[in-house]
Amino acid sequence: MERLKQIEIISPVGSFESLMAAIQGGANAVYFGASKLNMRSRSSTNFTLSDLNEISTICKENGIRSYLTLNSIIYDEELQEMQNIVDTAKESSISAIIASDPSVISYAAQKGVEVHLSTQCNVTNIEAVKWYSRYADVIVLARELNLQQIKQIVDAINSYDIRGPSGNLIAIEIFVHGALCMAISGKCYLSLHSMNSSANRGACLQICRRRYDVTDKETGTVLEVDNEYIMSPKDLCTIGILDQILATGVKVLKIEGRGRSPEYVKTVTQVYHEGVEAVLNRTFSQKKVSEWTERLRTVYNRGFWEGYYLGKELGEWTQQHGSQATIKKHYLGKVLNYFSKLGVAEVKLETSDLKTGDKYSINGPTSGVVEGTVDEIRLEYDNIPLASKGQICSFKVSAPVRRGDKVFLLIENSQSII
Repeated sequence: MERLKQIEIISPVGSFESLMAAIQGGANAVYFGASKLNMRSRSSTNFTLSDLNEISTICKENGIRSYLTLNSIIYDEELQEMQNIVDTAKESSISAIIASDPSVISYAAQKGVEVHLSTQCNVTNIEAVKWYSRYADVIVLARELNLQQIKQIVDAINSYDIRGPSGNLIAIEIFVHGALCMAISGKCYLSLHSMNSSANRGACLQICRRRYDVTDKETGTVLEVDNEYIMSPKDLCTIGILDQILATGVKVLKIEGRGRSPEYVKTVTQVYHEGVEAVLNRTFSQKKVSEWTERLRTVYNRGFWEGYYLGKELGEWTQQHGSQATIKKHYLGKVLNYFSKLGVAEVKLETSDLKTGDKYSINGPTSGVVEGTVDEIRLEYDNIPLASKGQICSFKVSAPVRRGDKVFLLIENSQSII
């Protein structure tokens, strides 16, 4: 791996739409699952092994790296499948494999495939870094470490000149945004215990996110836990302390969210890309942080906190179920045609009306995420203020789209749909 000369932002990808959205947002790398042996195998969309060549090609064409997650625990009967996935990744020129199980780490290293350690390895000290350096070039530290502890590890890597298989200094990676688990570095058994569905096998049912009652065993009195979902942490958001994070010497910033929408991927990637540039250019400011935070609130979130990086010992819990995004997305219809000379999309309205001033998002496997405001609507040759459900109308779009792309309305949470 070429030594990181800049900060690398890694974005989550669960579809080709999200892959293009990550590229549009300014990602330096993307990570994704293929087949079933990854930590989001049942909780998000995954690619197939036959997609790896196309993913690799798209990433190379756009100058970004591709990381395949193969980070679940592996059973004996799955060793052959695991080896096949690693072999296919190598044949497809995937940049690296993210792993935690020793069987994956050792086999990938044996095959000459670059290895990045998953947070599931729970690396919390320099001795663990030394041990894993024989296999991995990039190591994700445990999410429970604070910034001082992270800096100590990075400084020690430089001091001891700890290098990975590539011969380059070990690069430290941390999560900067997205969902946090109640368990230590995601090692949770609640879903397995209650529903026989293991989080460590990519099958978390997120029962920790639910509302619970507390029962007094002696009296039978039942108390509802009010206001806070005490096992469901708020989402990690570090845009406000990004300058402090980069001061530790961390080189790789990972965004969580392989199950999230393309809009989430594009928006969050853009914000952290801008944040990194601002830190490097010394233009990072509280005003910008406030603006970035409001943009982050428009996409999926459970509320925000800075995680354990500032030394907190207890999490901050969500106060409602599901997303608190300020903007919601409503499916509207599909693109029937795109007129490139005019920059106009022809759209079939399948679910509701469309009026001038509405904000739209168009998603497609090649288009990624195209957003904008409807300035003018045409029904054949007539300029109209509103097109009705069932009609075929045309309007200018901010970037090229393609036939079959899905069209969505972007509306404030308080707004209703016509």
